[in-house]
Amino acid sequence: MTAADPLAQRLFRALAGAASRDAPRRWLSGTALAHTLGVSRSAVWKAAGALRAQGLALEALPRQGYRLRQPVVALDAGLIREALQGSACGTLRRGDCLWMTGSTNADLLSVDSPPPGEFDFRAAEIQSDGRGRRGRRWLAPPGGGLCLSWSRSFDALPPQAGALSLAVGVTALRALRRFGIGGVGLKWPNDLVTPEGKLGGILVELRSEAGRALHVVVGIGLNLALDAAVLQDVEASGNRATDCAALGSVPDRNALAATLIEEGLRGLANFERHGFAPFQPEYAAADSLAGLAVVVHGTAPRSGTALGVDGDGALRLKTGTGIERILSGDVSVRPA
Repeated sequence: MTAADPLAQRLFRALAGAASRDAPRRWLSGTALAHTLGVSRSAVWKAAGALRAQGLALEALPRQGYRLRQPVVALDAGLIREALQGSACGTLRRGDCLWMTGSTNADLLSVDSPPPGEFDFRAAEIQSDGRGRRGRRWLAPPGGGLCLSWSRSFDALPPQAGALSLAVGVTALRALRRFGIGGVGLKWPNDLVTPEGKLGGILVELRSEAGRALHVVVGIGLNLALDAAVLQDVEASGNRATDCAALGSVPDRNALAATLIEEGLRGLANFERHGFAPFQPEYAAADSLAGLAVVVHGTAPRSGTALGVDGDGALRLKTGTGIERILSGDVSVRPA
């Protein structure tokens, strides 16, 4: 049995439903779960193992049963669609939540672009091939994060298109603030960060076809409540991660998804009309690199002091020979 098995999904939803009620630490016996799911206790045990293999913090004890280590809200496309009704961000063409997929971005890129004024969204509990910048994988355990993509069309490539992911970062901060989550910075070119580590990442992809509108897909991965073991695994790989729980608030995932989509689409419409200028002051206020000594990793590493971004989203880097404009690359902060 694998985590793609429908039984693993149904077990996850049963446990998430129990953990979301007034008694988040209540045990569910294997017998009760087997009866609810219409399977044997052995099948429940195998499905639980599949979920653990995907990183779900699931506890099990003899004569007590199973429970999630922390409350989890399962993704629900109906609740997201309901929250988006009547918003000014456009008309939803199609939106769904999958148990497992390769990449929500790739899924939306593979279909025809939405007509003008319409948009699509897709979220998933598990991404087997979630992608970050430069082809890196983005992994999140079921329930512990949010893997979400949405798409719309532009009539033509908007001005300062290189700054599009920066503008989306600003809209993500706006969405988080609506849930009382502050203290989040933006790390050029596409990361949401705090002093404790990376909170999330953004991946913007464009597809243009002759005689057709430009298809824009925005993907965002956010850490909401990661188990300590997951955080340790990330740190062992040489990175630092944090989550919304460390910031004192874990939003309802469906409400957060709807808010990210709404703020993001509103921002895309503004970007299409005015470019990066309306977003630049907010980006500058949240710029986590400004004034720091950094190394830009690209074709050839370059060291200098980050001086913010310019009007088309390029990183301004002060080096020994002057100020360079960096259009792409990864940045690390140099040790003091």
